[in-house]
This record gives sequence, C-alpha cells and structure tokens, in this order.
Amino acid sequence: MAARKKRRRRLAGPIARRWFAVAALVLVGLLYYRPLHDYVGARSQRAVQQSVVRKLQRQRAALQQRLRHASSDAALAAEARTLGYVRPGEHLFIVKDIPQWLRRQHGARHAARRGHRR
Repeated sequence: MAARKKRRRRLAGPIARRWFAVAALVLVGLLYYRPLHDYVGARSQRAVQQSVVRKLQRQRAALQQRLRHASSDAALAAEARTLGYVRPGEHLFIVKDIPQWLRRQHGARHAARRGHRR
C-alpha cells in the first residue's frame, strides 16, 4: 500500500504542475485580452480619424484655392458685373428676352436653309 500512495503522489505532482501551468497561461491570457482588445480598437479608430483628417485637408486646400481665385481682381470684376456694376465711363445696357430672340434666330436660320435647299 505504501508503494501505491507514492505512485499517486508522484503522478499527481506532474499533473498538478501541468494544470497549474495551464491555469497560469489562461490567467495571463485573460489579463492581456482587454488591453489588446482596446489597442486594436484604438488602431482602427485612428485609421478612420486619419482618413477623415486627410479628407478635411483636401477640402481645406480646395477652399483656399477658391478663396484665392474669388479674391482676385478679375473674379471680383466679373462678380461686380453680374450684380450690375459698371466702371466709370461705361454705359449699362439691359437686354431682355434673350431666349425668345434666340428662338427667333434659330427659326429664321432653319427657314432660310429649307428655302435654300428647294
């Protein structure tokens, strides 16, 4: 009987160490899960935010270019003319019914072509 008890103790020792090692690895894995999960989530959020920043930088560059163009003398003069401003010494002429005039001109051209073909 004494030999049996010794065998059990000897067998129980290595098995208990293995289970202890497995339990320690599981504990370490559980302790590392949350920080690793947070790290991966933060990396994906960073990538999304970087793409948003790049998009905003492109928009900013486009808006700055529009501002430079809009504040140029030529653009200001063109905008002033669309608002009806004239330079000193110029005369303002307001032409009405341009679409109607274009239709008449277009119709007259077609009539002349039809008459010319006959």
